[in-house]
Amino acid sequence: MARTRYRFGEPDQPHFLTCTVVEWLPVFTRKEAAQILFDTWDHQRQHNGLKIHGFVLLENHLHAIAQAPDLPKTWGNFKSWTATHIIQLLLQHNATTLLKRLEFAHKAKRPDRSHQFWQEDSHPQQIQGEKMMRQKLDYIHNNPVERGFVDEAAHWRWSSARNYEGQPGVVEICTAW
Repeated sequence: MARTRYRFGEPDQPHFLTCTVVEWLPVFTRKEAAQILFDTWDHQRQHNGLKIHGFVLLENHLHAIAQAPDLPKTWGNFKSWTATHIIQLLLQHNATTLLKRLEFAHKAKRPDRSHQFWQEDSHPQQIQGEKMMRQKLDYIHNNPVERGFVDEAAHWRWSSARNYEGQPGVVEICTAW
């Protein structure tokens, strides 16, 4: 059976995206790893026109609604940059168990690097109007609640739910769409 390839719709429109660490490894238990993501988004916001409308980061994956003038390129650069720098962080911390799993994952897919960090696809779904935007934001924000990590979405530090509740967040959020 042929593998379904996910494609970006209109590349400058908001898309719901999911990025998963290979083998669902719990890498984002380290604050420094999460900060690499947030710093990368901030850089891309300032230099590439990236807008994050919503996000949640859990221990092994993230969901985001993002928009940029060339979102496929911007998001590809995001995944590449964060993978490289998180692997460097894991090397600095001598996280051998995680690194061995990431090294094993690459051998099956990509001979051009020593480790595979992200699963290959981001499953982009173009946001088709306000109803879909609200549905995806609700899904994103309730992810840590559904998993039993917090009782209220805004209590999860690494989520835009805080921004939408008028609280300071870790990433600048674009609430206009």
